[in-house]
Amino acid sequence: MTLNRLSLLLALLFILVKPSFAQYKISQPNAIPLHGEWSFTLDPADMGQVGKWFATKAEENGRFDKVTVPHCFSADPRFQFFTGTVWYRKNFPWKTTSGKRVILHFDASYYKTNIWLNEQKVGFHEGGYTPFSFDITDLLKEGDNLLAVSVNNDTWKTGTIPGAKDTNKTNASFMGWMNYGGLIRPVYLTIEPEVYADNIKIESVPDLAKGTATLSTKLRIKNSSKQAVTPKTVYTVQWKDKPVTLNWKVKPASIPAGQTAIIEAETNLSAAQVKLWNLDDPNLYHLTASVGQDTIASNFGIRKVEIKNAQLLLNGKPLRLGGGNRVVDYPGLGSMEPDWLIEKDFKLMKEAGMEFQRLTHYTPSEYFYDLADKYGMLIISEAGNWQLTPRQMDNDSMRTKFRSQFREMAERDWNHPSIIAYSVGNEYESRSVSGQRWTKDMIINARELDPTRLYTFASMFLNTFPEKPEDEASQYADFISTNTYGNHAKVLDHIHKIYPEKPILISEWGVRADNNGGEADQAQHVRDVLAEVRKRPYVVGTSWWTYNDYQSRYHGTNPNGYRPWGIVGPDRSLRPAYLAYQEEMSPVLIEKISFKTIESGRHQLTLKVTGRNDFPAYAVKGYSLQTDHGAFSIPDLNPGESKEISIPVTGFEKKISITILKPTGYSAGIKEIELK
Repeated sequence: MTLNRLSLLLALLFILVKPSFAQYKISQPNAIPLHGEWSFTLDPADMGQVGKWFATKAEENGRFDKVTVPHCFSADPRFQFFTGTVWYRKNFPWKTTSGKRVILHFDASYYKTNIWLNEQKVGFHEGGYTPFSFDITDLLKEGDNLLAVSVNNDTWKTGTIPGAKDTNKTNASFMGWMNYGGLIRPVYLTIEPEVYADNIKIESVPDLAKGTATLSTKLRIKNSSKQAVTPKTVYTVQWKDKPVTLNWKVKPASIPAGQTAIIEAETNLSAAQVKLWNLDDPNLYHLTASVGQDTIASNFGIRKVEIKNAQLLLNGKPLRLGGGNRVVDYPGLGSMEPDWLIEKDFKLMKEAGMEFQRLTHYTPSEYFYDLADKYGMLIISEAGNWQLTPRQMDNDSMRTKFRSQFREMAERDWNHPSIIAYSVGNEYESRSVSGQRWTKDMIINARELDPTRLYTFASMFLNTFPEKPEDEASQYADFISTNTYGNHAKVLDHIHKIYPEKPILISEWGVRADNNGGEADQAQHVRDVLAEVRKRPYVVGTSWWTYNDYQSRYHGTNPNGYRPWGIVGPDRSLRPAYLAYQEEMSPVLIEKISFKTIESGRHQLTLKVTGRNDFPAYAVKGYSLQTDHGAFSIPDLNPGESKEISIPVTGFEKKISITILKPTGYSAGIKEIELK
């Protein structure tokens, strides 16, 4: 969003920003970050509000330490065992401006957050992974301002999402990952005109037969002025920094003073203007909407996702892909996600062949989705419901909290082409009346918010072999997501029998690296299960639990605090299972045909390259082979199609290493070929 700011104000505020600013991407291009040094203290007895720790003189008793925000206090050795309320405070200078609105943003704060500015209550938010904001214009003052925030991470309770299960059973009564607390993502300000664009939803629908597309937008505008306005809106679209000339039809709207309204607009793209977004050709467009003095912008992609005949289709073509669940957890960082970590994880997952997955039970930092848009990845975004009990799913308060968190997630992410589906929960009692009602209601509610995506949830009760579709809530899902940790062939066949038209994603599978057979057995498990998957064309995805090891207080966690399900360790060191996954998930098979000497020191290696036609399976276009002797293009291959490639080899080495490169620059596997 483009904002008008005073140069003096910029100078004052950026003095406060530590180098950590550059480590955390903020989606608002003109955000004023409040990163850097804050004061911090624990509040184990919940005395902060009564004692007015939000007041100017609260630090005089010396209880506050200095920390750097974004901050995860659970990852700080001083506070890692604390569950409860903590306080953050920051002073910042301000120069007042007229005719502007100042918005305070939190990209995420775990879990219950209260905010004060200059000793006045700003607001409250519940939820640990989604963004929220407040208009603080009327609370700011000239000169020094004090922002105080209390955060409570006690989600071992039964009334939070995520949280403990409301059950009389003694097993697994609390959530399976750490309740990492704090101001875990960026905190920042934006300055808006009195009439400004708050959000924009972009929907692009391609006509695959004609090659054209329809583009529509819903622009949410807030009128903070004291008079009604009918704002003029102007839309521009670019592809690869080149303007796309379009004729827009705009439905103007009059917005009363102090109200919010949606302005809708629509246009058509010709076949020459349409560049589809694909996994290996992730074309992105950039749309800017101007509203009076304000602008808002977003990337988007044109692609079509469908379910037909138990297949997942992207732009009319079936694909089957591997994937992996990523838990937001890193030693010394907890649930913080600096840019370098997101980039590292994205690269390792992409190169392992983890390209279609539900990442985890909550939404990560938006930067991960930015990379998925730019370099190609298919993601199911999930909110909230982790193993909620029937009584919890029937509770009106819990249902309201879930809807709120889902809305915040969807409104942040709905323009990302990489997100092809939403999940309404994980491993809840989907056979019960309550679970069935939850699934039906939450999908209906979510479709009203975003009808452009597919909907699913991760079931663990399909493994109990329900007799008919009506016995389990997957009847309401567009495709099946099953968490299955054994007996894969029998379970998959049964699911297909009762839901023959729905493709199946194995949303969780795997074994721990410390099982009886150790890491070697974990790697072999990858091969064994995929051998069964390849026999079953209705299985369109396999998402390993988990890509990385993660900390937990869940039963069965090792004494070092980690659950070793990952194909990489906590520090992202590769296990044998990573290499097995990478090899098994390569879409290209390489076979040596011949190796002959042309003259002394000069040889020719002939290879047969085949597009894998079982799993994974999709059209291979723009791939290449990289060796020490150069790069060699792979002809376009449909699944099952083979071509020969000749590679010159100089020297007298006994083997050659060949890297399969995707058109986006990522590796799709490495093959060692003996030269003899």
